[in-house]
Amino acid sequence: AFESEGLLRFSVAVTEAACAYVLMVTAVYWVSEAVPLGAAALVPAFLYPFFGVLRSSEVAAEYFKNTTLLLVGVICVAAAVEKWNLHKRIALRMVLMAGAKPGMLLLCFMCCTTLLSMWLSNTSTTAMVMPIVDAVLQELVSADEEQLAAGSGLDVNNSQPSLELIFVNEELSPAFLWQGKPPARAPNTRNQELSRKYRSQHDQMVCKCLSLSISYAATIGGLTTIIGTSTSLIFLEHFNNQYPAADVVNFGTWFLFSFPISLIMLVVSWFWMHWLFLGCNFKETCSLSKKKKTKREELSEKRIQEEYEKLGDISYPEMVTGFFFILMTVLWFTREPGFVPGWDSFFEKKGYRTDATVSVFLGFLLFLIPAKKPCFGRKSDGENRFKGRKQKPIITWKDFQKAIVERARPPSLCHLLSLQSSGLSTWIGQQMLSLSSLPPWAVTLLACILVSIVTEFVSNPATITIFLPILCSLSETLHINPLYTLIPVTMCISFAVMLPVGNPPNAIVYSYGHCQIKDMVKAGLGVNVIGLVIVMVAINTWGVSLFHLDTFPAWAKVGNITDQA
Repeated sequence: AFESEGLLRFSVAVTEAACAYVLMVTAVYWVSEAVPLGAAALVPAFLYPFFGVLRSSEVAAEYFKNTTLLLVGVICVAAAVEKWNLHKRIALRMVLMAGAKPGMLLLCFMCCTTLLSMWLSNTSTTAMVMPIVDAVLQELVSADEEQLAAGSGLDVNNSQPSLELIFVNEELSPAFLWQGKPPARAPNTRNQELSRKYRSQHDQMVCKCLSLSISYAATIGGLTTIIGTSTSLIFLEHFNNQYPAADVVNFGTWFLFSFPISLIMLVVSWFWMHWLFLGCNFKETCSLSKKKKTKREELSEKRIQEEYEKLGDISYPEMVTGFFFILMTVLWFTREPGFVPGWDSFFEKKGYRTDATVSVFLGFLLFLIPAKKPCFGRKSDGENRFKGRKQKPIITWKDFQKAIVERARPPSLCHLLSLQSSGLSTWIGQQMLSLSSLPPWAVTLLACILVSIVTEFVSNPATITIFLPILCSLSETLHINPLYTLIPVTMCISFAVMLPVGNPPNAIVYSYGHCQIKDMVKAGLGVNVIGLVIVMVAINTWGVSLFHLDTFPAWAKVGNITDQA
């Protein structure tokens, strides 16, 4: 008894000491202003869980929700990626590897857009990639006969004004700034491009295909990670609130389920877009042989090479940001992999640290690490070695504010709360008892088709906010694992790809004037069907073993009892 009492006192003393240490560290940052005050206020968000003082969800409750805290850390890393043009370097490098053949350009642009959209918002990814796509299309389409006849010795810089990519407000269409003639054009003048004349029907099809593929690839990339879209974050927050005992959905499990979906969907969508706009001549459009390249394609490759060379050598901030980007992903995967003990098991108190703890910790370090490479000792030019203290960090508080405004979640959760508190969702779920005669897969399929139609006219966050509580009540009433309906529906809500009003990436692509609404409807319908079929196959195959969907879990019963009470 004395021994256990002594251990208890020791544990309390360690907790109190850890708490005091965190307060002192925070106070030092506040007083010294080594980091912005807002960033210093995030110190307890990752140190308390690391030291086992409070759980991550308990600390997050003092700020906002745990999923919102996760998003804050992710936005810090995303802000650094966009500030130092790491995303542009990745995109241009991948395009250079593919060459200028239409089929390979299509595949390459879709791959790099999907990769970037996993971590950045779909809107910012589309706004970044579309200017690069449009620059390539201008070379493919608007090169006149004199340029083609000049051969490979043509000086592109002298024959055409140099093009500089600039990114304006990402909620709008990115603009081009021409140095010289013609004069600069504002983003809202891009609708005039609808009347542009293409050299041939083939050129017009290439422009439509590449433009629309960016929006679809951004949507596919957003599905891959739990942080990819606001839709998946709203799902995660509602699921954790509705079923607090269910510890089955995190970054790792979501990625293991969704990555094969995204990969298959990317490949099938590429075939669909190629067949629809470029035909079935894959041998000609996807050849990597330099002997088969036309002179216009060579000019396009030269322009892309020039844009890449403008970035110069990879900088120190880019290396730091890339390292943090990879480190955050590795820590997320290895926290609780499931099949082997994760790094969270090395701590005395398990379960205190979440994905939010990792993201906030790494995001905080970006405010602390200088943007200029530290130089230890005296410099060769005699400058003081402490001059580096005046250098700005990787990201500033203004960079963070700019990024968080773009990804701010719409205030649609008020509808979610009203549906739950009023009992309307439970009533609707009970009225849908007629579906009990159908097999579970049919119920899920009907729900996915319904939300896929609604989300074309209603925003994605509003759609999922309305349907989440209804589907939870329906699943509990029919004794179906709630994840069997919630996960496919969450993914299908993102398939708003048929109209410009469906989501911001669609609007950005449409504003460039290469495609019309009928083109978006025709191509988007195919992508919608492809996504629906692949999601249904996934949830009935590897999704069953990953989330144990063949049984009605105990945590769902507890959630049902709580709602009834």
